[in-house]
Amino acid sequence: MTVGKEGLEKLSKSRVAVFGVGGVGGYVAEALVRSSIGAIDLIDNDIVSISNLNRQIIALHSTIGKYKVDVAKERFLDINPECKINAIRCFFTSETSSQFDFANYDYVVDCIDTVSGKIQIVMQAKQAGVPVICSMGAGNKMNPALFEVADIYQTSVCPLARVMRRELKERGVEKLKVVYSKEKPIQPQYTEDELQQMMVAGAKRAPGSNAFVPATAGLLIASEVVKDLLL
Repeated sequence: MTVGKEGLEKLSKSRVAVFGVGGVGGYVAEALVRSSIGAIDLIDNDIVSISNLNRQIIALHSTIGKYKVDVAKERFLDINPECKINAIRCFFTSETSSQFDFANYDYVVDCIDTVSGKIQIVMQAKQAGVPVICSMGAGNKMNPALFEVADIYQTSVCPLARVMRRELKERGVEKLKVVYSKEKPIQPQYTEDELQQMMVAGAKRAPGSNAFVPATAGLLIASEVVKDLLL
């Protein structure tokens, strides 16, 4: 028992919210369950798709078409039946943010994709006096060794972190713990047929990903949450 009896008891009494249960968030949440966090709220409105199979821990052929939070809850309760898992089918935005009382949480984890949603999570957590950690861009990255934990104002290279720095500075946020990568984003490789299909559908080029980058970012975040809760 590496954290000791007192540490284990502290973790078992903690409640954490994980916003976004995809590539990064799925690994965060599972690591927290395996670390004996007592209660976890999972917030996501997406369903598992075949394109998730290469990187999301909850994505299996048997889970395609199911809500990610429901799949995650079933999986996590199979790991630790005593963990209180609250699966919330919700796309977090400023319009839906009033559904959540951040004062109920001991820690908040942001793993969603939209800048506006990430800003809203940070502002509500700060207002409630609850620690928060955010995942920056993990798409179009290949080197897991370049991920690190830093304050948002000490980040570089990451395009998402750059936008977040500007937006948070305008709102008077002086610090924010994030996990980000210094790797320059690469361009996904598409076939001519795939590009043609996207043009016909009017779809944007989705960020590429792999099996190890989201996992690395997620496990780094989970380790920070556990470390901070044990302080």
